[in-house]
Amino acid sequence: MSDAVRRLWPELDWISDPDLRAKVERTWELALERSPLSPEDLERIPFTLLVPDCPVTFMEHKRCVVHIARKSAEAMREFMGKFLPIDMDVVIAGAILADVGKLLEYEIVDGEARQSMRGKYLRHPFTGVALAMECGVPDAVCHVIAAHAGEGNMVKRSVEATIVHHADFMSFLPFKESLR
Repeated sequence: MSDAVRRLWPELDWISDPDLRAKVERTWELALERSPLSPEDLERIPFTLLVPDCPVTFMEHKRCVVHIARKSAEAMREFMGKFLPIDMDVVIAGAILADVGKLLEYEIVDGEARQSMRGKYLRHPFTGVALAMECGVPDAVCHVIAAHAGEGNMVKRSVEATIVHHADFMSFLPFKESLR
């Protein structure tokens, strides 16, 4: 399973802390072990079920979010770093793990992705945090997972969670709100 995770996530190498990198990788392995989805499915299914006929795949969206988050955090560090500390490993790990819970929220029926029964009860921020905690992911990263979506509007987000939240919505809202 590790080879499949490494193929999906070359960005794991951006996490400088080897222990955190291993925990993030293990979280994805665990999610794939428990998911009805295969690594190949993640390259085909839409990243959201909220946009009819969404043309962007789960992995295209996810990797885009990680890249946006990293570049945003780098710019913020460059211009505001002496006033606003940013833990780059937390940003990258949080962005990679933000939607890992969708592997338990989605299923494929008759070739189409749909929300599973578990997904109807527990949205992906909840299942993502559960998977990450089981793998020993630090609370700062679990906070990013928990707060990246709408659920995070109920808590005070860390700087890293704010960055990932906005990166996620930058690559979601144009599809949801497009005038196409």
